[in-house]
Amino acid sequence: MVIKSFPPIEFADENGILAVGGDLDPESLLLAYKSGIFPWPHSGYPMLWFCPPKRAILFLKDLHIPKSLKKEQKKTTFKFTINTAFQDVINQCALSDKRSTGPGTWITPQMIESYTKLHKKGFVYSVETWDDKELVGGFYGVHIGNMWAGESMFYLKPNASKLAFLFFAENLKEKGIEWIDCQQLTDTFKNFGAKLIDRSEFLKILSITIK
Repeated sequence: MVIKSFPPIEFADENGILAVGGDLDPESLLLAYKSGIFPWPHSGYPMLWFCPPKRAILFLKDLHIPKSLKKEQKKTTFKFTINTAFQDVINQCALSDKRSTGPGTWITPQMIESYTKLHKKGFVYSVETWDDKELVGGFYGVHIGNMWAGESMFYLKPNASKLAFLFFAENLKEKGIEWIDCQQLTDTFKNFGAKLIDRSEFLKILSITIK
């Protein structure tokens, strides 16, 4: 059943959990992202919906490219595309999560099915890195209005996903998109210049962006 509304954001606990249960219908997902909420499955629990007290944001004007990655960017022979192999990208991201955390993964078959439906509706994008004809890296995320929310990355060769991100960041800038919702402050995005902001500030920025 489609989720019609979420509890007030202020009801989220100290870990950012706002709601438990519900489904991953595409309309439920769209409502969540427009409200600053995202799903994060945990094994043994019903679906958990999060709106953390601190949110990781990368303002593209503050994008920092480490020197070593700049060198790789100049000499790389990788090719980059958008939305040419979404199914392969999300499947590889799920496999990557299993490799790094053990037998479980938060990218469940239900998540794959739901985000694939959103991709077909034009709300989820994939970015691919190719070494000749081999898919060696990439990522996917949710795109609503002028908001981009990153979801997951994978790489099979060094820097493949990072270079894909730099390619896509330029694409976003050209479209007038000014920031990315990283959700969690990972080392990768911290190195790119992402920072944590208060939930209230994030929701204010979000409300302006998706109008």
